Amino acid sequence: MNRFLSLLLLVILSGISSWPTGELRAEQKSDPNRPNFIYILADDLGYGELGSYGQKKIQTPHLDDLARRGMKFTQHYSGSAVCACSRCVVLTGKHTGHAYIRSNHEVGGWGPDEPEGQLPLIDEEITIAELLKDRGYQTAAIGKWGLGGPGSSGHPCYQGFDKFYGYLCQRVAHNYYPTHLWNNHDVDVLGNPYFNAHQKLDSVPKDAEQWKQYTGSVYATDKMIDHALQFIEENEDRPFFLYYATPIPHVAIQVPADSLKPYLGQFEEQPYLGQKSYLPHPTPRAAYAGMISRMDRNIGRLIAKIHELELDDNTLIIFSSDNGPTFNGGSDSQFFESAGPLRGLKVSLHEGGIRVPMIACWPGKIEADTTTDLISGFQDILPTITELGGAQTPEDVDGVSLVPTLFNRGKQVQHDHLYWELRNQQSVRAGDWKLYRSANKKGDIKTELYNLQTDLGEANNLAESEPEQLKKMLDIARSARVPSKEFPSPYDGEHSN
Repeated sequence: MNRFLSLLLLVILSGISSWPTGELRAEQKSDPNRPNFIYILADDLGYGELGSYGQKKIQTPHLDDLARRGMKFTQHYSGSAVCACSRCVVLTGKHTGHAYIRSNHEVGGWGPDEPEGQLPLIDEEITIAELLKDRGYQTAAIGKWGLGGPGSSGHPCYQGFDKFYGYLCQRVAHNYYPTHLWNNHDVDVLGNPYFNAHQKLDSVPKDAEQWKQYTGSVYATDKMIDHALQFIEENEDRPFFLYYATPIPHVAIQVPADSLKPYLGQFEEQPYLGQKSYLPHPTPRAAYAGMISRMDRNIGRLIAKIHELELDDNTLIIFSSDNGPTFNGGSDSQFFESAGPLRGLKVSLHEGGIRVPMIACWPGKIEADTTTDLISGFQDILPTITELGGAQTPEDVDGVSLVPTLFNRGKQVQHDHLYWELRNQQSVRAGDWKLYRSANKKGDIKTELYNLQTDLGEANNLAESEPEQLKKMLDIARSARVPSKEFPSPYDGEHSN
């Protein structure tokens, strides 16, 4: 053998020896010190909109199966009652009395040429993704962001995520057939024509074809799930964190025909003409149900990919929603009993606006078909994931690790209280007690107190009959927060350390 062939053979053999063997790949896939995490966040999905939480009209077989194979939380709370601040809470572990983002805050207008995005998360804030990257994780945010537009400090690629694909701007996310989505810092042109996501009709169109003006050729969430599956495939041999924030079922009501068809004729319908903003639709109930079922179908594809790649035994999947169900855009939360027995909808800090489903599944680790009534919230997700991933948990987070509850080991730390504030509202949950306050434009504050053990629907205000308990709750409300320059509150003058 001549010298050239000898060298060539040496290079080939060296390359082969560096390839991961099947045994090594198996070890990488099942590293107990660095499991995979998939956190799925629906948008405006109510407490009662999954079959596993009592829904009768909308089919959600994949999420119901996830609940059967895992643990269902019955007293889990979102970070807030609207999008941006709720997402800030889950990513930073700080409730809205301490979080940087405490409400939706637009930085652009509604036209196609307006700047995109909301008030950006600042560099100083630490996200789950940043903490996991320090442990060697690959990280991706897929879906709706809402914490900073293009080039801002809040862009996901500046907040610890290696990959982003989806809507940077919540306003653009009002249309499921946008002209573009974002792929990291680049625009992905979808080929859909531009149309305003907020339109009204004066009357029902005589020509059924007229409804097609509110659709396009590329449905945004289908592109998103494709990118999520690609991310998993590319990282099957190394630990990853996927934050999959689907925009469904936030209005506008839009869904492809194949997901609409199973529900056509199932419900009495009245065409929605855009009276409560967003886009008209001829069969809004069927389309809304179809949207949720399409979300469920896409999540089923994600779960199937994990199984196909044999990642089940080393992947924790958590599903929840960013706040309660909505009240506009042609949605019908009363018809679907979207909030279950709870009072209030999105935007409200009553239970219906903030109590949300949460399902956690990890086959072989979390006992199947279990339910917990532990009082928990979005701020608990960060310390739970950092503990399991061996990452450092910041000292200033408001959450506690849910590991003892999930795996039935050790003693679960209980919250003394959960706290929320949103514009003119403030709320505290402490044990069975719930404080709710709202201020009018004059600054007058209405105070309500409920015992959720006996009054889940928050119908019987005990503020006058329980003065000692009311004082305890007000003391918590005053001490649980610090004022925010960006989000001034009618409760700022009450702040105490």
